[in-house]
Amino acid sequence: MQATGAAALAAGLGTSLRGESSAKRPNILYLFSDQWRASDHGYAGNQEVITPHLDALAGESLNFTHAVSGIPVCCPHRASLLTGKRPLSHGLYLNDLSLTTDHRSIAHCLNDAGYGTGYIGKWHIDGQGRSEFTPEDRRQGFRFWRGLECTHNYNQSFYYATSPDRIPWEGYEPIAQTRMAQEFLTDRSKDDSADPFALFVSWGPPHAPYHTAPEKYRDMYAGRQFTLRGNVPDNHHAAAQRDYLGYYAHMTALDDCVGDLMRTLEATGLADNTIVVYTSDHGDMLHSHGFMKKQQPWDESARVPFLVRWPAGMGRKKRDTPARIDTPDIMPTLLGLCGEADRIPDEVEGRNLSGVVRGTERPDLDYAPILTCPAPFGQWSRDHGGREYRGLRTERWTYCEDLKGPWLLYDNEADPFQQKNLVGNPAHAKMQREMDELLASRLKETDDEFLPGNEYIRRSGYVVNERSGTVDYNIPFDKRNYTKSPL
Repeated sequence: MQATGAAALAAGLGTSLRGESSAKRPNILYLFSDQWRASDHGYAGNQEVITPHLDALAGESLNFTHAVSGIPVCCPHRASLLTGKRPLSHGLYLNDLSLTTDHRSIAHCLNDAGYGTGYIGKWHIDGQGRSEFTPEDRRQGFRFWRGLECTHNYNQSFYYATSPDRIPWEGYEPIAQTRMAQEFLTDRSKDDSADPFALFVSWGPPHAPYHTAPEKYRDMYAGRQFTLRGNVPDNHHAAAQRDYLGYYAHMTALDDCVGDLMRTLEATGLADNTIVVYTSDHGDMLHSHGFMKKQQPWDESARVPFLVRWPAGMGRKKRDTPARIDTPDIMPTLLGLCGEADRIPDEVEGRNLSGVVRGTERPDLDYAPILTCPAPFGQWSRDHGGREYRGLRTERWTYCEDLKGPWLLYDNEADPFQQKNLVGNPAHAKMQREMDELLASRLKETDDEFLPGNEYIRRSGYVVNERSGTVDYNIPFDKRNYTKSPL
C-alpha cells in the first residue's frame, strides 16, 4: 500500500520524531469562536446562515459530527482545552476563576518540542479582572501574545502585548485580530529557518451582544424571516427573529475572517505544512427551550463544530466521523498530530484521537462523553431554573440526571429538537436503565462524586455570590482564593 494521504502524514511525523527533519512537523492554526453552536453552518445543513468559507473548509476537512463541549461554558472549556484535564481536576468549573500556573499546558509541551507558540484574542482563564493585564508567567506558556482576559465590546476593545499598556484593536475586534494573525503567518513564512508554530486565535463573537457586527453583515440579513429551531417557544419567536439576525451577522463576519486566513496560508506557502482546526468553546441556546446562552445539556448548548484540515498534499478531503471528541481530548490529540505524543503529561485525562484523525485507528463508538454542570451560575443559576447535572451524549441518545435522579432522556434521531423527554416512559425503561448504568460507570471512572455545587465551592475555597453563583466582585482580588489548588 502506498504511503499516501493520512499514511504519508503519519510517516512524515515518524521521521520528525527520529530527529531527521524538524521542518516536516506540521504547524497548527487553531481557530475558535465563543458560543457558536454546531447546527449553524451551511455545511451542517443551515442554508440561511452565510458561511461559504467554512463550508469550503469543511469540504476538505475531517468533520467530528458529534463533538461536544462537556461543560459548555467559557472558562472551564478554555482551561480544559489547554490542560487536557476535566474541570473538577483543574478547578475552573465557574467563570472568572484563575488557572494555576502549575499545569503543563499544550503551549509548554510544544515549546519543549521546539514549536513557536502564539495566542491572539480572548483568554478568560486568568481571573484577575476582565480588563487586567496578564503577565508572562500566567500565559500558560504562550510566547507570542496579543490577548485580553475578556470583553464583549467588539467595536471598542483593546489587547495587551508585552507590557501593561493597553493597545486598541482598530474597528471590529475579530477582523483586527485576524489581521494580526495574518501578519504572524506572513512573518513566519519569510523565515526559512523558523521552527514550526502553533497559533491559537480566539474570537469573541458570536457571543452576545448579538447586534454589534459591522453594518455590512447585518445588512446581509436585514428584512429576512428565519427558520427558527423547532424547540423555540411561541412566546420567544419575535425575540428569536431579532437575535438570529445579529447572531448570523457575527457568524458571517467570522466566516470572512476564516477565508482571509485560508488565503494567507495559501499565499505564503504555509498551507503545505499546516493543520487547521476550527471549533467553538460551546454553543448558545438562543431561545431554544426558552433559554439563552450556555451551561445547559441540550444540543444547542453542548454540541460544537470541530473541523480538522490536513496540510496540502496529505490527502486533504471531506470526511465525517461520529467519534465523540470532548474538550479534554483536544490537547493530547493536537500533540499526537504534531508527532509529540510522548510529551503528553501523565496527568492529562483526555484521549489522544490523532489516530482517528489520521484514519489509522477506528473510533470508539461506544465512548460517551460526560455532560457536566458542577455548580450552576449566571443565566443558569437556580434563580433561572438551573441545576447541577451529569449526563451522557451518545451518537443517538442524550441522558441526564440531576441531584434528585433521572432528569432527561432523548432519542435524538426520532426527536432532533429534544422536545419529548422519555424519562419514566415505560417503552424506554430499558434504555433509561442502560444509560443510568453507563453514567454511573463513567462517573466512577472519572472519580466524580456528583456533589451539590455549594460543596465543590466550599472545598475549593472560592468566594461567590450566593444568589447568582458567580464570582463575587465585591471581594478584593487578593481575598477571592482564585488560585487555590484544584479539588
